[in-house]
Amino acid sequence: MSIFIRTFELRSKALSLGNTQRYLVFHSLIRTFAAIMVQQIEITLKPKRRGFHLVTSEIVSQLPKLPKTGIVNIFTKHTSCGLSINENCDPDVRVDMETIFNRLVPENRPEYEHTLEGADDMPAHAKSTLSGVSITIPITDGRLNLGTWQGIYFCEFRNYGGSRELVVTIIGE
Repeated sequence: MSIFIRTFELRSKALSLGNTQRYLVFHSLIRTFAAIMVQQIEITLKPKRRGFHLVTSEIVSQLPKLPKTGIVNIFTKHTSCGLSINENCDPDVRVDMETIFNRLVPENRPEYEHTLEGADDMPAHAKSTLSGVSITIPITDGRLNLGTWQGIYFCEFRNYGGSRELVVTIIGE
């Protein structure tokens, strides 16, 4: 039974009981929440050239044992890169994504004011906003529940971004 359904059932039951019985129900509720595991780690991705990179294996290899069911949220602590879930088979998709993003947000535009860090910096911030900086993936039977053709993309928008830090939050029961 879902922990959320169990919580709702126990709360509803408790509202109709006396104080002693209510205490027992809330004690049961506390035990139910104790079954939720929340774990947070930080991992580092190796430096990558500009582009879209399939990093599913690199991330999974750094994860602790996952709970039977739950979710994992992966968040990058940087403003010039992004995360996405996309095609994991044909590498041409990653090349095409780079082409699309470069056309959407070109470098060296005269209207850009934030230019002190290089021609690739302001476009990298805009691309990060478009791609997003976090993804959430369900956990089923102790593993990431990605579709057959899905993989985790790390989107490096700087020419020389360096290593990148990710925060991984695992919630499960």
